Amino acid sequence: MDRRHFLLSMAGGMTASAISAVGVAVGAGKPGESKLGIAGFSYHVRMRAERSGKMPAQVSDPLDLLRRCHELGAGGMQCSLGKRDESYIRQLRNYAADHNLFIEGSASLPRDAGDVERFESHVLTAKNAGASVVRVAIGGRRYEQFDKLEQFRTFAARTWTSMRLAEPVVARHRMRLAIENHKDFRAPEMLKMLERLDSEYVGMCLDTGNSIALLEDPMDTVRTWVPWAHSVHVKDMALREYEDGFLLADVVLGKGLLGLPAIVAMIRKARPGIRFCLEMATRDPLKVPCLTEEYWATLADVSGSDLARTLRYVRANAGDEDALPRVSHLPLAEQVRLEEENIRKCLRYASAYLDL
Repeated sequence: MDRRHFLLSMAGGMTASAISAVGVAVGAGKPGESKLGIAGFSYHVRMRAERSGKMPAQVSDPLDLLRRCHELGAGGMQCSLGKRDESYIRQLRNYAADHNLFIEGSASLPRDAGDVERFESHVLTAKNAGASVVRVAIGGRRYEQFDKLEQFRTFAARTWTSMRLAEPVVARHRMRLAIENHKDFRAPEMLKMLERLDSEYVGMCLDTGNSIALLEDPMDTVRTWVPWAHSVHVKDMALREYEDGFLLADVVLGKGLLGLPAIVAMIRKARPGIRFCLEMATRDPLKVPCLTEEYWATLADVSGSDLARTLRYVRANAGDEDALPRVSHLPLAEQVRLEEENIRKCLRYASAYLDL
């Protein structure tokens, strides 16, 4: 039995009662302090406002974001560092070391052979700043991005090429590449590519909520990706039906349907020492139009039983109308205030109930 199958058997072998028992023991974090990092997208409203010049810079620069993480009592950050000079990298590394913070990078895969140098420069910046993981998100929402199966197949072929180009880079620098399950590939599709690549340096950024949009069960998602996980995005979700499918909303940790204590316990048992980062998007619910023909253009191989199971899950866990956030109608300043409040609430919950 290889390492990944052994880890999978550990995670899959946890009974509900055992997971529950671990969950009861979780929660000894100190008030106001958290081991949970903050992923940059948690500040997407503020960053967008800063980059458009509508608000002063506070979090859009990585060093400023790292300082904000420290101010909030977070454990570190995960964000795009880009290519930086030695002086800037030294500031990042020293600040993180001085305040006991971790850094994870974020980058995009090389598009082709001519883009490998750019990718390598981003990997090296992250490594020299003290990171051991670089997270990547490959595509957008598959059911919005493609309306023909051939388009998705072309995208999948490009992704495989990009993964093959990236692997020697991260292997050479002994960096871990964490590919997020990001509403693009279903688990069997990505798993096939990872097994074919067969690299100890290329694995997953396990996102606890994204795969619901592709009709995958949240706990099955965790069980599948735990053996491959190099990083974790913690989020909680709320669901509600609408005429074309269901609404999928990011909500404050502990306010949604995911059993986060059990999920965190399962991941920790299989992957001791892995870093967890909050990815809390303050935005309107996303529409998952799984009852439309367009949705199925690239998902024809998905079984009707997966659709039925997901819809049963939605109905069994449907939140009240007020439980799903609506923010787009609010003034920008109020959206930014709410985003900050949501992050603070999530950090408090993680410290109190997840030992993060």
